[in-house]
Amino acid sequence: MKVPLAATGLSVIVSGENISGVYPEILSDLSAKEKCNFELSVVPRARLEMMFENGYADILIPATRTSRRDKLGFFIPLVSNRAMLISVQEQSIPVKNFKELLEQKTAKIAVVRGFDYGEKYQAFLKELQKRNRLRFEADPVSVARLLKSGAADYTLMAPSIFAGSVQIDERVTDLEDKLQYQPLQELNWGESGVYFSKKSLSTADVQALQEIFERAASDGLIWKGFQRYYKKEFLKDSVRPRDTLRSSGQIPD
Repeated sequence: MKVPLAATGLSVIVSGENISGVYPEILSDLSAKEKCNFELSVVPRARLEMMFENGYADILIPATRTSRRDKLGFFIPLVSNRAMLISVQEQSIPVKNFKELLEQKTAKIAVVRGFDYGEKYQAFLKELQKRNRLRFEADPVSVARLLKSGAADYTLMAPSIFAGSVQIDERVTDLEDKLQYQPLQELNWGESGVYFSKKSLSTADVQALQEIFERAASDGLIWKGFQRYYKKEFLKDSVRPRDTLRSSGQIPD
C-alpha cells in the first residue's frame, strides 16, 4: 500500500530520511501484525492531497473528514478533533467567530496548504484571499515562524498539530509557552482518521484495510499512540478518543 505522509506535528515527524510519530509508528506495528506492507514516503501536504485525488496514494492519513474527501475515498474515523484559532498571546485579541476575525482588518492569517477543516473553513479562506490577508505555507513549522516574526497574527489548525511542531523544531520552541488557543463557533468537533482510495484500491483491499484499522482502534492502539507523544493539555482541547468506532457507511459490501 502506497502511503505518502506529510509532516504533521507529533503525528508525523520528519527528520531527514527518518519518519516517526504517532501514525508512522502505528503503520509499522500494523505491518508487523497484519502482514500488510505500507510503503511510506514524505511529501508536502498539498502534494499529498493531489496524489490521493489522482489515485497515486492508496491511503490518506491522518485526515479530517470532509465532504470533498468523501468523494475520493472511503473513510474510517479513528479520533475526534477540531481546529482552533492560534496566536501569540501578547499579539492576540479575543475572537469568537470568523466574523470577528474578519473585523480585525489588519490581521494576517497563515495556514498550511492542503489542510482542510470543512466547508466553512474553506469559505473563510476564500474570503481572506479576497482581502489579501491569507498566507499559505507548506507545513506547520513554516506557519509558526511567521507567527514568531509577526508576519502573521493567527493560524487555524488543530492545537495538537501546531504545538507538536513547535515542540520539535528549535527555531520555534520558544513559542511553546506563549501560544493562545481559542475555539471558534464555526470550527466544531469532527472526525479524523484514514481514507482509502476509491481510485487505486479494489473492494477487497478496502474491506481488508477497514478490518485492520477498526481492530487497531478498538484495541486502543490509536489513542495510546497519541498519549505517548502528546502532552495531556494539548489533547484535552483538540483530540478525543473514539469510544465506539463506527464506519462511515461508505465501505462497500
